[in-house]
Amino acid sequence: MKDEELVEALKRAHGERFALRIKHSTGELENTASLGVSKRDFARLLTVARQRGIDIEKELTS
Repeated sequence: MKDEELVEALKRAHGERFALRIKHSTGELENTASLGVSKRDFARLLTVARQRGIDIEKELTS
């Protein structure tokens, strides 16, 4: 996975985590296990980005 693809995957995963948290708080989320899966996926992507030396905060805000 190239750096650009990794950043896009991070943005999608971040948005997905946000949407799942909102659904959970409003009671719409049926599969609560998806919260944990999403959190782990996001953490894996963050780990790879940090290993590659990508400025994550800058990329996620742009």
